[in-house]
Amino acid sequence: MPTFGLRVRWDDVELRLPDDVELLALASLAADGVHNPKVAPFSWPWTRGAVEEVKRNVLAHQWKNRGRIVADDWVLSLAVFRNGEIVGEQQISAKNFPVTRSGLTGSWLGLRHHGQGIGTRMRLMALHLAFEGLDAAEMVSEAYDDNPASNAVSRRLGYTANGLRITAREGHSVIENSYRMTREQWDARPDDLRPEIALEGVSSVRHLFGIDQPELPHG
Repeated sequence: MPTFGLRVRWDDVELRLPDDVELLALASLAADGVHNPKVAPFSWPWTRGAVEEVKRNVLAHQWKNRGRIVADDWVLSLAVFRNGEIVGEQQISAKNFPVTRSGLTGSWLGLRHHGQGIGTRMRLMALHLAFEGLDAAEMVSEAYDDNPASNAVSRRLGYTANGLRITAREGHSVIENSYRMTREQWDARPDDLRPEIALEGVSSVRHLFGIDQPELPHG
């Protein structure tokens, strides 16, 4: 599958799809904790429940997304590695991308890896893949009002506030913020947000997602 050849690298951090053995490690990482139990940063409470239940949720999520790779509806659920150790997941998804060139990011980090700047780095790597590798026109990120870390990353990287909505989460109403990064904003980012990020295996993924359309014959 072409998506398994995709690599995004920045020094000691790498994004790529996990193989089956690595997927088990990702599930175990999530079961060890992703966030403070008193908060709920996700619309679906996949981090709730017993250890084995959380592991099953991660495995089911990854297996489902492995097959979601058609041009008008795809998702890349990339494992985040630091010095070879799995530390979290960075996701990029899109619908009708060949037409809209608009995508959405989402992520999580194992609790013991919080506060080390990894969240900012992996988001920047995802944006690099989207804009430089996949020719995105815009990327959107969403975060609940009580998720200060995610909101801070979006502001730090130069997103524009893109409105908010009141939505339901675990039986309660909560404000969800939306942030938007355009191609123009990406191109105008400051030098400190231009690290050396390497991409590998992008061309086959572009073809799979219908980004590179064959030229029509003339005459």
